[in-house]
Amino acid sequence: MISFIAKRIGVGLGLVFVVLTLIFLAIHAVPGDPAAVLASGGASGTATPESIERLREQLGLDKPLAVQYLDYLAGVVTGDLGSSFRDSRPVVTTILERLPNTIELVVLACVVGAVVGVVLGAAAGRFGGWVDSLVTAFSSLAISVPVYVLGTVFILIFSLTLGWFPAGGFVSWQTDPVGHLRLLLLPALTLSIAFIGVTARMTRSSVVETSRMDWVRTARSWGLTPSRVFSRHVLRNSMTPVATAIGLEVGIMLGSTVLAERVFNYPGLSALLVDSVVNRDYPVVQGIVIVISVLFIAINIAVDLVYRFLDPRVR
Repeated sequence: MISFIAKRIGVGLGLVFVVLTLIFLAIHAVPGDPAAVLASGGASGTATPESIERLREQLGLDKPLAVQYLDYLAGVVTGDLGSSFRDSRPVVTTILERLPNTIELVVLACVVGAVVGVVLGAAAGRFGGWVDSLVTAFSSLAISVPVYVLGTVFILIFSLTLGWFPAGGFVSWQTDPVGHLRLLLLPALTLSIAFIGVTARMTRSSVVETSRMDWVRTARSWGLTPSRVFSRHVLRNSMTPVATAIGLEVGIMLGSTVLAERVFNYPGLSALLVDSVVNRDYPVVQGIVIVISVLFIAINIAVDLVYRFLDPRVR
């Protein structure tokens, strides 16, 4: 087990290095000069060549690209992600302010998605008939509707029409716990819909496949009640592939938060990423991509460990 974990961590670090290199090259390949944008006070403003050159020297953008890359890698290794071009604040501080909001949003969406998805998928796989048809249709619709469309529809229904939830914004937990939860629920529900669809479909397929196994027929022949056979033999043994799928979906959901946070004006990490890209704030963009990449790789390693624990055949 220790060698497996060490190997996966090594592969993960290699992937992080590849991501670091790609994001550095991609950012510097984007047309436009961040110094010109900052010196002019916006993408549409103007600035003198002297002020732009001065700012390039201050930000280190006048150095050769190879030197910038080595400085960038050295900073990542030492935990120094640099300072924001816009407000000169340390990137680590800026990220740590936004990261808890995104994690909170993703965790709540994943819990709702996993619980509801497993229940719907198990019901579809066990009862079949109209229940199966209804769950299958819902899953297909949930997976196909884009997050920004779903978020807009939810705002129209639950905020503007029914008035149950605010349309967007943020208030800290310490300031107003109830208000914080009300502002969190709608974006979390929006993110969870696709998660529910994928989990329900995966659970349904796994339950149907497991129900056809010989040892399930043997359990029935022993005279066990259908509910006992389903709960103890079918559902429990169906959870291994479902748990793996859920873990992978958590990583994918990190990318989906970009649209949800923008639609609901939620101050998370993904919304900060979009703003930083627009303003050519290289250090913040690179720092956020590093954090998201590390989280995604860590989630995948955790999924592998859970799969090995649940299924002894892969140990």
